[in-house]
Amino acid sequence: MNRWWLQFEKSPQFTRWFSLLWVAILCVIAFLWQLGTTPLLDETEPLFAEAARQMTETGNWVTPYFNEATRFDKPPLVYWLMAIGYQVIGVNEWAARLPSALAAIALIIFSFFTLRTFGFASPKAAQNEATPTSQRQLWFTAWVGSALMALNLQMMAWGRIGVSDMLLTGCMDGSLLCFFWGYVQDETHPRPPSFIPNRWYIAFFVLLALAVLTKGPVGIVIPGLIILSFLLYLGNLPKVSKEAGLIFGFGLFFLLTIPWFILVILENGQAYIDSFFGYHNLERFTRVVNRHSAPWYFYFLVVFVGFIPWSAYLPLAIARLRVWQRHYWQQQPRNAQLGLFAFIWFIAIFLFFSIAVTKLPSYTLPLLPAAAILVALLWSEELSQPHHGNSKGFLASILLNLLCCIALGVTTYWGGHWIGYDPAAPNMGETILESPFPKIGATLWTLTTLTLLLLLLRRRYWKAIIGVNLLSFALTFVFVIQPIYSIAIQQRQAALKNLAQTAAQVKQPQDELMMIGFMKPSIVFYAQHPVLYFSHTPIALKALRKNANDLSPEDTFLIISRPEKIEEANLQPKDYQLIDQQGEYQLVRVQGRRFIRDR
Repeated sequence: MNRWWLQFEKSPQFTRWFSLLWVAILCVIAFLWQLGTTPLLDETEPLFAEAARQMTETGNWVTPYFNEATRFDKPPLVYWLMAIGYQVIGVNEWAARLPSALAAIALIIFSFFTLRTFGFASPKAAQNEATPTSQRQLWFTAWVGSALMALNLQMMAWGRIGVSDMLLTGCMDGSLLCFFWGYVQDETHPRPPSFIPNRWYIAFFVLLALAVLTKGPVGIVIPGLIILSFLLYLGNLPKVSKEAGLIFGFGLFFLLTIPWFILVILENGQAYIDSFFGYHNLERFTRVVNRHSAPWYFYFLVVFVGFIPWSAYLPLAIARLRVWQRHYWQQQPRNAQLGLFAFIWFIAIFLFFSIAVTKLPSYTLPLLPAAAILVALLWSEELSQPHHGNSKGFLASILLNLLCCIALGVTTYWGGHWIGYDPAAPNMGETILESPFPKIGATLWTLTTLTLLLLLLRRRYWKAIIGVNLLSFALTFVFVIQPIYSIAIQQRQAALKNLAQTAAQVKQPQDELMMIGFMKPSIVFYAQHPVLYFSHTPIALKALRKNANDLSPEDTFLIISRPEKIEEANLQPKDYQLIDQQGEYQLVRVQGRRFIRDR
């Protein structure tokens, strides 16, 4: 390591340009490459995208709507950002997903600079931060940490989907990093007591407000829990509370958040309070919502799989901190406490959502940057130690890393067999298996496993293990995961997108757009028109017959459904016009009274 590092030490400017290029490549691969090439994924993504489109169409930027009904699931920030994207680059998948991608990119960049400044392998290195060795460790920790943060399954998945989860993670985790910067600055650059805190604390409160405007109370509850636990552990809560300027900070926080909540409550009254604060917040924590239940160990599996293969190093990365040695940590300077802060950040989110009754994989997304920080600090420490990775714990982690590589190879090869039946794409599994991508993935991870094993046996080169992992994961995403994902989404969504756009083109003033047999919100987005949804044909007929007197002889229905659902209405081919057929779906036009008449 020393030999190649000398090249960087000779040219600090080259080091900075290399770092800029490093982060740029990571962000482009993980979050921007082919971002808008696939249709929106039912069911959640089009709900957000269409609610944002409705804002631009109606001019109502206070109350979100979907399909002419209020949508109180989330506060407005993600809708606002999508709507701005529509106005800049048009109503398309790129604009809908760009807020998530940009939030992920901003978090990666901010985390890189945080690790470059405070990512010391040990408190001893922090006390000698000006030495070449410490500077070397900082650069390495920043490079590795940013890569681990970008190149993992969960961050890449949620950073490329137009929902609120990544925006929440960017705002909430960004606020935590701002807090840590402010926390360190008030020790390294002490100031006289002041009503206004330092700029980092101000940024902390601003990002807290944005987190709340993204997903509600959870945006302040979780950071508050993390910071409170961190300060109570260190015993400096009163001191830091004064430094942080809580009166000024929360004044700014409420100034940014309260106006919208007042406006939306004035516009919608008790209905908003019951839906948002009751159902979508309190009830999600206290009982199962939308059948999203899971066993107590659910998040152990989610974190392990979502952070694979880096999760192999998480147990040791946590154990090395020796958090039971509270007095030791209380004696350390603040700039040496990033590892402890990341641990409390990780464990607080993990426990909080493990206690919550409703469980979803995306709930663990905000803890992944903390996991990346912990693993990067572990690797930085191991590379700086004279034993050169000989510790039993580190060797055990590498062996687990090997098992993860084997599992990734098996999964990429056989994964198509494990895809359940989806009526929207009945041949998805077969199509994926017939493509070359599973074989490419299996070959890639077989070579990775063999390479890691060789590096482990040839101990002189063991430091390259982390680089081989990173390269293999990046190649897997580019040449395996993204192509397979594109196949799956095209199989599942392309037909619906095409039919919806066709419906928008052929729709006449007397047409009512309808879906029977399923609810696919993407139809509303791509047709840019309200849709009547019915789960079954008899339910549709019963509901429409109640209003039969309102139908004029000219009124017609544009129906998107499967052929068998059309047949359930006892319609003969002469009774309707087949406009288009895509995969399993048909778009037909039928005269309204003919459709609902008894046969």
